[in-house]
Formats: sequence, C-alpha cells, structure tokens
Amino acid sequence: MLGTFVNAGAVIVGGIAGMLFNKSMPDRFKTIYFQAVGLFTIAIGISMVWNMQHILIVVSSLAIGSLLGEWWNLEAGAEKMSEYLKKKLHIGSERFTEGLITAFLLYCIGAMTIVGAINEGTGGSSEVLLTKSLMDGFSSVILASAFGVGVIVSAIPLIIFQGGITLLAMYAGSFFTQDIILGLTSVGGILLIGLGINILEIKRLRIMNMLPSLLIVALLLWLFAK
Repeated sequence: MLGTFVNAGAVIVGGIAGMLFNKSMPDRFKTIYFQAVGLFTIAIGISMVWNMQHILIVVSSLAIGSLLGEWWNLEAGAEKMSEYLKKKLHIGSERFTEGLITAFLLYCIGAMTIVGAINEGTGGSSEVLLTKSLMDGFSSVILASAFGVGVIVSAIPLIIFQGGITLLAMYAGSFFTQDIILGLTSVGGILLIGLGINILEIKRLRIMNMLPSLLIVALLLWLFAK
C-alpha cells in the first residue's frame, strides 16, 4: 500500500499548491488550463485503447456496465456524497463536486493505476505507483487551480479504489491475467476519452455511470478469454 499512500500525499500537496496558485490566476488562464487538461486526458485515453483486443467483450462490457450504472444512478449518488462532504467540511467552492469526480476519474481510471496496484499487491515493486504519484502531483496543481479543494478531497476515494485493487491482488493475484489487465486498460481508456469530452464541455457524458464496465469486462474476460 506504500505506493497508494504516497500517491494520495502527492495529490494533496499538489492540490494545496494549485489552490494557492489559483488566487492570482486570471480567468482566461483557467480556461486554457481546462482545455489543456481536457486534450491531455483524451490523448491518454487514446493511447490506452490503441492495442485493444477482444473488441466484442469490451463493447459488451461498456453496454452492460453503463446500463447497470444508470440503473444504480452512480453519478447522482457520487454527487450527493460530495455535496454531503462539502457541507460537513464547510466548503464554499462552487466546483467542488466537479473537481472531486474529475480528479478521481483521472487519477484512478488509467493503465498505471491498474498495473501499478496489481504489481504492488502481488509482491512486486511500487515503482509504477511512485512514478504515477509524481505525475498525479503535478496534475493536481493544474486541476486544483481550476476546480478547487475537491481535487484534494479526491485523495480519499483514490486510496479506497487503488488500495482496494492492491489488496485484491494480494489475495487473488492469479485472477489478473494479461487479457484482463489489457481489457481493463481498454475500457479505462474509453472512459478517459469521455472524461476529456466532459472537461472540454463538448457534451456532458455520465462517465460515473459507466464505471461498472470495468467490473464487467474483468468478469467476461475471466469467463470467456481462456
């Protein structure tokens, strides 16, 4: 779990720096920051889906997972939870919820998260997660300067999600075959492309409701990609 805790710490430190930077940043600079982050997020997503395999399973997973997420209305639940935290912590930021969800998705739905957490959980090195920590720390400076304190609070779900994968890998490392890792990476890349579209305000996509696709793709590949 060392890599995950260092990762969360980097997000908090970078987020604090970004909020301090935000106080002296004109609106037009914030706008160009948003555009840069949106384009970068799409680029990461494209790189993750470049070597996609088992296309039918990936498409099926997205369809089934999105329907399940819509049924459970995960996005509404996440927004209620973030609003609850906002009130409890007496946070006045208007973009708290958007920042929390955007940062969580950007930090946790990526190849380095999946591969790094599994590698650490199966007794390997924490190097991948430590490298990711450095990248996320710099990203949080930019995100927090635009979204505010929600980016810092995203360290909490990051620990739960990324640490959960590490713990799962400790006890069920053999489950994560190369096919499953590639499938998770492909679906995660598609979700990141959607997140980039949201950040650029091209169209509002309910990415949180698509998160069950990650679980479905792992299950389908475990069942059928022998």
